[in-house]
Amino acid sequence: MSVPMVFQAKAMTTKLIIWTAFLALFISISLLYFDFEYPNILHRQYSKNNETSSLGMKFQDAVVMRMPGRAVGPESFAFDGRGGGPYTGVSDGRIIRWQANESRWVDFAVTSPERDGCVGGSEREHICGRPLGLRFDEKTGGLYIADAYMGLLYVGPHGGLSTPIVTQANGVTLGFTNSVDVDQVTGVVYFTDSSTRFQRRKFVWAIMSGDDSGRLMKFDPRTRKTSVLVEKLKFPNGVALSRNGDFLLFVETTTCKLYKLWLKTGNLEELMEFPGFPDNIKRNRNGEFWVGINSRRGKLVRWVISNPWIGKAVVRYVPLDVTKIRGRGIGMGIRLDRNGTVVDVLEYGKWNEVSEVHEENGSLWIGSVIMPFSLTHTIPNSNNFL
Repeated sequence: MSVPMVFQAKAMTTKLIIWTAFLALFISISLLYFDFEYPNILHRQYSKNNETSSLGMKFQDAVVMRMPGRAVGPESFAFDGRGGGPYTGVSDGRIIRWQANESRWVDFAVTSPERDGCVGGSEREHICGRPLGLRFDEKTGGLYIADAYMGLLYVGPHGGLSTPIVTQANGVTLGFTNSVDVDQVTGVVYFTDSSTRFQRRKFVWAIMSGDDSGRLMKFDPRTRKTSVLVEKLKFPNGVALSRNGDFLLFVETTTCKLYKLWLKTGNLEELMEFPGFPDNIKRNRNGEFWVGINSRRGKLVRWVISNPWIGKAVVRYVPLDVTKIRGRGIGMGIRLDRNGTVVDVLEYGKWNEVSEVHEENGSLWIGSVIMPFSLTHTIPNSNNFL
């Protein structure tokens, strides 16, 4: 074969790959808006868009808590040992606290010393920081912060500039620190690094390409040692410790799967596959768990993600910023019992791209990584299950 014919064949192959990637991307985006899955876990618990939930909540009575200024994305919530809060991280690198007696948000901490041009927006989040998961150590009163760019951080009970605690593990730099939980007995911190290849700004690349560089880790403040518990994960996200401290629940956003890791034996169990993309997991005071589901997953989207060569082709060849693409973002809250079995599924049209469902003092706090507000729902007769 002559040299010109070789180049022509390569060009045709490249064009075929590009058009295949474009086609897959187009169909995937189209089906983000319909063709959703309704698996068996929803058959009895699920009732779409009812004005009253299975817990007796009237969705339309939600309290809207707007973020201050131009800030968006109250992704996760935490309450301190005195019941104060909630505290939440927003798009400009601040952690803010709800001051109930003044009915307003006040600044508590920042995750980066670089504050020029930070207030409000997310354009400089790789410089200003992007706090995601939050969890207090009730013994010290300090707050652990999973910042997508700065790593695992810690700030004392009076706030201020947080201090980096973990920025690498086994010689590999944290690329996308995401969620955190703390063992209140031992002080051990469990956290996820969603990807070592893709930063938060390119999370769609990580999902579409089937990236498996994510890790679940623990940090022991007594020894200052960081250990990798599970590696080769596809976008590990929310993590929560059981009330007895014997196992962890965590999710993979890419695969929509829930896992249980037994801490003494290291045994890993796959518990279920969710009907959408899971984000954070938070345990309530009764030992149950709430999983925030960002948005539903269509059947063809599932097929595209299960064939990562398509996503890799899109990442490599398609000149399109898919990080700007967002599908139909109606989210869900799924309550699990102490063993990780589904007991309630909540969905409402005003829950946009849910990142977290946090139960505290008879209320549900609903977070979102993109909205300029959080929602609060009161649970009637909450003493019946708290």
